[in-house]
Amino acid sequence: MQNRQLPERIDGPAAWTGRNMQAHPERWLVQLAAEDIADLEQAARHFLGLGRDIGEITKADFPLTRFAGHLEALKGKLLNGIGFEVLRGLPVAGYSQEMAAAIFCGVGAHLGSARSQNAAGHILGHVRDIGADANDPNTRIYQTHERQTFHTDSADVVGLLCLQEAREGGDSLLVSAEAIYNRMRAERLDLLERLFDPLATDRRGEVPEGMQPFMTIPPLSWHQGKLTVFYQRQYIGSAQRFPDAMRLTPEHVEALDMFDALANDPELHLTMRLQPGDMQFVYNHSQLHDRTGFTDWPEPGRRRHLFRLWLSPEGDRELPECFKQRYGSITPGSRGGIITKGTRLHAPLD
Repeated sequence: MQNRQLPERIDGPAAWTGRNMQAHPERWLVQLAAEDIADLEQAARHFLGLGRDIGEITKADFPLTRFAGHLEALKGKLLNGIGFEVLRGLPVAGYSQEMAAAIFCGVGAHLGSARSQNAAGHILGHVRDIGADANDPNTRIYQTHERQTFHTDSADVVGLLCLQEAREGGDSLLVSAEAIYNRMRAERLDLLERLFDPLATDRRGEVPEGMQPFMTIPPLSWHQGKLTVFYQRQYIGSAQRFPDAMRLTPEHVEALDMFDALANDPELHLTMRLQPGDMQFVYNHSQLHDRTGFTDWPEPGRRRHLFRLWLSPEGDRELPECFKQRYGSITPGSRGGIITKGTRLHAPLD
């Protein structure tokens, strides 16, 4: 580990507990006013009038009046506050797919630069069940209807816009890495320290040129006075298929099991159901997110569907050098995403 001088406890807004957040939705749930919606719609119409690919949208292309101040405050809340927020009330049922995407990507452009989410260069991801096999080591779990397990994405901030919800299930769950740290630090320091080892995480077939098919980034890093989490348990497990990957010891497995158990503790995590029109933004360095399994509607037009953004805000924290394996650059405002040879950034609407 890079520094064994771990603090006895981390206190701050991002070290929240789910039970407290459940009791205080006013800390994270923001109802859009009619004037906010009108501001977002006029900015989207301005951008769409330019006739450009939505993947090219910038803050300047999406001119906001009253709502710009809220998005600046939201950026601060993500980077230095509780680490998440839900904006509720966007009337997506009345929008075309293009209009919904323009608003969502425009909001994202005010928070940070959009990053590619796959080898094809998609900055606008589609989260839905495409029938992928969850047991295939190259499957991205978000393309199935299975429970995801708590994890982080490969970007500073992840955003979701709910277009359609499932018939049953598909709840969104969030948990604070700092709250998990505090419990493990108090109860099992020996296991906590194992999570600062450089464990292998599977790239699931999306391998940048010249790189190994797995990364060696510790699940937890203590860097410049901040705790940073990087975690996907299924991908840590599947990376063991590579002979060159560091072997997991029984202590590592016990530490990962304890981390998962605490993430799944109802005292620590927050559960919410995203409604159509909800925009959720989560800071990946302090929070983990999850989704419960779901049963979809039989009609194709009603099936669960969310847009997803990966964003890199300026003014963000410094990351350890090892994050270059995943992020390419670790320069704040220009890092993260999945870049492979020939990647061209664009925003597919289907």
